[in-house]
Amino acid sequence: KGIDWDLVTEYDRKIEDDLQKQLSKIYPRHKFIGEESTAEKRCLPKLTDDPTWIIDPIDGTTNFVHRFPHTCISLALLINKKIEIGMVYNPLMRQFFSAKKQKGAFLNGHPIKTSDITDLSQTLVAMEPWIAKDSNYLVTVYSRMHALIQGTHGIRSLGTAALTLCYVAMGAIEAYHIESIDAWDVAAGKLIIEEAGGIVLDTAGGELDLMTPRVIAACNHQIADQLIELFKIADSKAIDKNLK
Repeated sequence: KGIDWDLVTEYDRKIEDDLQKQLSKIYPRHKFIGEESTAEKRCLPKLTDDPTWIIDPIDGTTNFVHRFPHTCISLALLINKKIEIGMVYNPLMRQFFSAKKQKGAFLNGHPIKTSDITDLSQTLVAMEPWIAKDSNYLVTVYSRMHALIQGTHGIRSLGTAALTLCYVAMGAIEAYHIESIDAWDVAAGKLIIEEAGGIVLDTAGGELDLMTPRVIAACNHQIADQLIELFKIADSKAIDKNLK
């Protein structure tokens, strides 16, 4: 059988609608930014200081339709544009990641923390090269991937940003890089990593813009700094290739 994408979209909408309805009963004044509702409006809502829930009803949609078990529901609460609560649930593997600002990060109720590795050559790093569509940007992505293959213990690509961020938080991988994604892919996982002792930055090393995220997530500052420097070198090589 082929993939019924209309049915997948129906699942997405139902999960998002159900979450919004249940949360609205408890918090009637709260706002919502969701993947499906944003797609229907065809414009990204402006993030305000009002309490706002950011929802990804199915992160890892392609994984979901192929029954590859790395897929999840991601939910974050922002107040004054700051992430206060983050939750990521993988129903297939029964993994529930959660974090509350200044209260720590947890997997199924047990505390988690990031890896203590500080040498990039010893790290396992995840990235998503399939995101790149533009031919020039594709050169950049594969230049970075080549640099990671040479400069780390190994690389992985799991097809779900929210869940991969949680794997950084639990110490299963040391870092994660992804661009061309949206706030609902990142919001919950960002807080979970930070509460587990890690760091989430913009690819250039500055503060992450949640509404247009370009992500370097790492177990600590040392690994983040080494990744940023590695990508600077890789990007300069990519520019040279694009000019030829």
